[in-house]
Amino acid sequence: MEITARKVKIFKIKNRKGYAAVCRNYLTEGRTCAQAYERMEKALRRNGIALTRAPRTLNSLLTNV
Repeated sequence: MEITARKVKIFKIKNRKGYAAVCRNYLTEGRTCAQAYERMEKALRRNGIALTRAPRTLNSLLTNV
C-alpha cells in the first residue's frame, strides 16, 4: 500500500522538547522535525505502507495542535 507524504502531520510537543509525527494511527517522536518524520517512515514501512512523493520541506507538514 502507498500513501503520500502529505498525510503525515508533524507538530511541536507542548511541555516537552521535540516534535511528534502522526499518520494512520501511528505516533512517533523525535528531537527534530526530520527525526520524527524519518521515524514515521520507518514505522509505516514496517507495517507494509510506503510513503510516496517526499515533501520539498518538512515545514510544509507542520501543523498547530
